Amino acid sequence: MTVTITKQAEAYLEALAKALEIPPARYEQAERSYKSLGEWLHRDESSVKNFGPDVFVQGSFRLGTVIKPEFDGEEYDVDCTCSLTKLTKSNLSQAGLKELLGEEIKAYRKSKGIQKEVHEGRRCWRLEYADGAQFHMDIVPCIPNAEAQRLLLESRNLDARFADTAIAITDNEVPEYYEITEDWPRSNPRGYAEWFKSRMGDVFVRRRQQVLDEMRAEGVTASVEDIPTYRVRTPLQSAIMILKRHRDMMFADDPTDKPISIIISSLAAHAYEGEETIGLALMSILSRMESAIEHDGTKYVIRNPTDALENFADKWEDHPERAEAFFGWLEQAREDFSAAGRLVGHRRMSSVLASRMGRDITDQASDAALQPTHPGSAGLLGKATAASSTTAPSVSFADQPRTPKKPDGFA
Repeated sequence: MTVTITKQAEAYLEALAKALEIPPARYEQAERSYKSLGEWLHRDESSVKNFGPDVFVQGSFRLGTVIKPEFDGEEYDVDCTCSLTKLTKSNLSQAGLKELLGEEIKAYRKSKGIQKEVHEGRRCWRLEYADGAQFHMDIVPCIPNAEAQRLLLESRNLDARFADTAIAITDNEVPEYYEITEDWPRSNPRGYAEWFKSRMGDVFVRRRQQVLDEMRAEGVTASVEDIPTYRVRTPLQSAIMILKRHRDMMFADDPTDKPISIIISSLAAHAYEGEETIGLALMSILSRMESAIEHDGTKYVIRNPTDALENFADKWEDHPERAEAFFGWLEQAREDFSAAGRLVGHRRMSSVLASRMGRDITDQASDAALQPTHPGSAGLLGKATAASSTTAPSVSFADQPRTPKKPDGFA
């Protein structure tokens, strides 16, 4: 079927994405927290200072795709990584690394007066901040793994462009956890963030420059490199935020089978082709979202773009119901947003999407779409109308069998 995105729907989806954004202060709070931990690890008394600790944020906070919690008291999950850059896998075991860093994190908690004890997870240490902070920080211990990762990928004739930022992480459920061995779990959050940024393409570059120009107009001295990804909002990021909330609401009573965010973000980024508006990006992503899913005859494969040997859909083989849940969610999202995209009344759009996005969010979007963005302006609807002098674009969601193929960018 063919879906026409009305100008009113474009304005509404822009307002919907805006309603899902977290306040900039939340990003800044998370940034201060992980930088504070980094400073602690570099203090003179630190037991890891000489091992070159490097703390950096990863996940949705790094990608700029965090969404506002559905409920006011719900916590944000800030994912961080701490690399001891001067250690290697020949120096200690995964257990040794995790314990070494864990002692410092526990000491940091006490020094900052954080009441809740540090919690050990499978791969991370969790710092639970005060209730008013409304977030916790998961810190994954790791060491550099660039050379081993490059050799591994090149030996298989696979893309090794992002190997320089590869890391080896801890996982207390693997058999080698207590052994000094070269066999560690692999990851590359910095590489993934760079790949994600590359998928935003010229749109990201232009919008980052706009942010910089606005900052300079306010008297702030900054360079392009000073602008974090979360300060830039592209249609790809906004579309992912909308899809994540739709997913959360649809699986509110079935969190086990809920499609994981890394799959949604990866498939959306593969499908994105530089669309300039949120509505067109969302519809186009939904129409192409299966294009980066492979099937090798026995299982589905969604490759990590920085490590083609990692399958983000590896759990689907043992839990086929999760694959069914993903494809069911995708079909529902297509149906919901194509229905909303044909409408011209914002209240009707809210009615269509309220059960899938949350009534509070859809009502906020409906109200905001009609509000002036500044005195004398015509609001988001006026912006959308002024920006388009031609018929709204059409996107086709073909009713055809799924034929997963190898995604672009893999050898």
